[in-house]
Amino acid sequence: MALSAMWASGPLAAGIGAAVTAVYTLVTDHVRPQRSEPRDAALLRTASGGIPRVDQVDRPELAGVHPADGHPDHRLAPPYVERDAEPVLRQAVLESGFVLIVGESTAGKTRLAYEVVRSCFPRHAFIRPLARSALAHAVKIARRRRRAVLWLDDLENYLGADGVTASTLAGLLAGPPGRVVVLATMRSQEFRRYDAREESRLTGSDRDAWRVQREVMHMAVQVRLERRWSAAEQARADTLRDPRVRLALGSCDRFGLAEVLAAGPELLAAWENAWAPGANPRGAAIVAAAVDCRRSGLRRPASRQWLQDLHLPYLAERGGPDLQPEPFSDAMRWACKAAYATSGLLIGNYTQGYVAFDYLLAAPRLAPVPEHLWEALLSRVGATDAYDMGLLAHQANQLARATKALERARAGGVAGADYLLAIAVGDRGRPREAARSLEAIVRRRRAQLGPRHPDTLASIHQWAFFTGEAGDLQAAADAFGDLVVAATVALGPEHTDTLAARHQCAYFTGEAGDTRSAVLQLTALLEDRTRLEGPGSPQVLASRRSLIWFSGMTGDLDEAEQLLRQLMEDAEQTLGPDDPHLLAMRSTQADFAARAGRSHEATAVFTQLVAERSRILGADHPHALHTRLQRVQGLMSTGLSEQARRELTQVIADAERVLEPGHRHLVLAHHMLDRLQQP
Repeated sequence: MALSAMWASGPLAAGIGAAVTAVYTLVTDHVRPQRSEPRDAALLRTASGGIPRVDQVDRPELAGVHPADGHPDHRLAPPYVERDAEPVLRQAVLESGFVLIVGESTAGKTRLAYEVVRSCFPRHAFIRPLARSALAHAVKIARRRRRAVLWLDDLENYLGADGVTASTLAGLLAGPPGRVVVLATMRSQEFRRYDAREESRLTGSDRDAWRVQREVMHMAVQVRLERRWSAAEQARADTLRDPRVRLALGSCDRFGLAEVLAAGPELLAAWENAWAPGANPRGAAIVAAAVDCRRSGLRRPASRQWLQDLHLPYLAERGGPDLQPEPFSDAMRWACKAAYATSGLLIGNYTQGYVAFDYLLAAPRLAPVPEHLWEALLSRVGATDAYDMGLLAHQANQLARATKALERARAGGVAGADYLLAIAVGDRGRPREAARSLEAIVRRRRAQLGPRHPDTLASIHQWAFFTGEAGDLQAAADAFGDLVVAATVALGPEHTDTLAARHQCAYFTGEAGDTRSAVLQLTALLEDRTRLEGPGSPQVLASRRSLIWFSGMTGDLDEAEQLLRQLMEDAEQTLGPDDPHLLAMRSTQADFAARAGRSHEATAVFTQLVAERSRILGADHPHALHTRLQRVQGLMSTGLSEQARRELTQVIADAERVLEPGHRHLVLAHHMLDRLQQP
C-alpha cells in the first residue's frame, strides 16, 4: 500500500526515524503512533491506533532508514540494492530468535534489516518502541501476539537502566521458533565499547556493571555489514535506474554507497567548514555541543534551551565575536536543514529535542568531551541519564566523572547504580570503601536472588577482588577459591565467569606468597582457556603474562624474560598499541629488567609507561600513579636520588588527593621516601 500525506516536524519531514529522536511524532495515512500516547508506551501504530503488521510498514523510513536526494519525493528512500550479507541475515532471522546487525553509521544496516524482515515475516506484528521508556510496553505486547517482530534499531538506545536485559529476551523468545523475532542494529563504535570491555580488563574480571548489557549482545546472532560496498554490490547497484544511486556510485572509491546516499560526508564537511568567520560558527558550536552530549552517554534528545546554553563555551573557544556568529535561531535552522533533502546535522524538533546525526560521532580528530560540557550536562539530566553517563565514563576510564554521575544515579534510585558505583570507587583508588559497599550488595543479592544466581556470583567476584586490592591478599585468595567452586556448580566449569574466578584465585594466591601453587593453577587455566577461547584471546594472553610473572619469581629469570618477549610478539599481532594488556606486559618487562640489574633500561621503560598510562587512563588513575612510583624506584637505583625525591614528593601529593588513606601505593611511596631520607 502507498503512504501519502505526512504530518511531522523537523527532520521527521525528511523521513529520519532514529529511535532516540522524536519518531513518535510521525503520522502517516496508514501507520502512526498515537498522539496522546505517553512516552513510556509510545510505539509505531496504524492510523486506527493498532500495531501494524510488517507488510503494512510499507516505507523503510518508518523503520528508521535514511532517505536520499534525487527523487521527486525526497522523503522516499532509494531502491534497495541486495547486500552481500543478505543471505547470512536471512538465514539468521529464520533460525534464531535474536539477530544483531553491526556496522558503521550509514552502512545500510536498517535498510538491510527492513528488506529481510519484510520478505521473511510479512504477517508478523511490527512492534517498534520509539524510546527506551516504551520498551517494557513493547515487550508486553510482543508476548501477547501470536507472532511478532520486536524492532530495536540502534540497540544502544535500549540498553542501560530500565533497558533490555538477557532475562527479558529469554522470556520473550521462550516460545516456538519464529513466533517472536528480535531484530536489532548497532553502530560499530557502540558495539566496540562492549566487545573491548573484556579485553581491556587487566584483572580478568568481566562480570560487573557491563555484564547485563554485554549479555544481551552475546545472546544475539551477529551479522556484520561493511561500510564499503563490494564489487558485486556495486554491480547490482549499477543495474538500477535511480539517479541517486548512479551518482553515489561515483564516490564508492572513497565511501560506502549508503554513506553517500545519506549525505554523511557532505554533512561532516558542512560542519567543519561552518566554523569560518561569517559562515555558520554558532551553528557549528551547537552541533559540537549536540555531538558531545551523545558522546557523554546521553541517549535522548537535548532540548533547544540546553543547546542554547551548552554551545556558548565551544563558540568562545573558537574566537567568539571574532567569528561573526549568526543569531541563535538562524544557527538552529542551519543545523537542522537537510543536506540534499536527507538529514540535517541535528535531528529533532522544538517539542521533542535534538540529537546529532550519528555519522558525526565517528568524525576524525574529535577532541575529548570537555569538562564544561560534561559538568553542565550532568547538572541537567535525570537519574537514568546520569547512570548512562556514568556507565560510559567508567568504560572510558574517566573515573572521577563516573563516580560523580553514578552518585546521582544512586541517589535517584536507579537499579544497579550502587553496584557500578562501588566498582568505580574501587577502580579509582578506594578499594576498602568499594569492598564495604560490595559486601552489603552481596548480602542483599544472596537474600533476594539466592547464593548461586549469576548476579550474586558477580558481586562476590568484585567484593573479593577489591578485598585483595585493599591488601587482604589471603582473604581474597580464599574467597576466589570458594567462588570457583560455586561458579563451577552454578555456571559450569567452562563458563567465562568460572574461568575469570580461577584466574583471580591463582593471582591472589601468588600475591599472598604461594607462588608455586599460583603457577600450577595458571598452567591448568591456560590450557583450558587456550582450548576454549583460542591462543589469540586477550584473556589467554593475560593468563600467559600472569604465569610468566610468577614463574619469574620462582624460577629462571632469563627464561621468564624470553617467554615474555615471545608473549609480547604474539600480543602485538592481535592487540592495539594502547591495549592495557600490552601495557601490563611492558610493565612486567621493565620489572624483570630491574630485577636483572639493568636499572637504566627499566627506568626508560617505566618513563615511557608513565606517559602512556597517564594519557590513556588519566594521571590520577592508580595504575598511572604506581607506574610513577616504579619510575622513581628506577631513579633511586641509578643514583639520581635528588630527582627521585622531588618526583616522589609530587607523587605522594597527587596520590593523597585521590587514594584512600592506607592505600598500598601510599604505603609504598612513604616507605620509599623514608629510604631516601636516610643518611
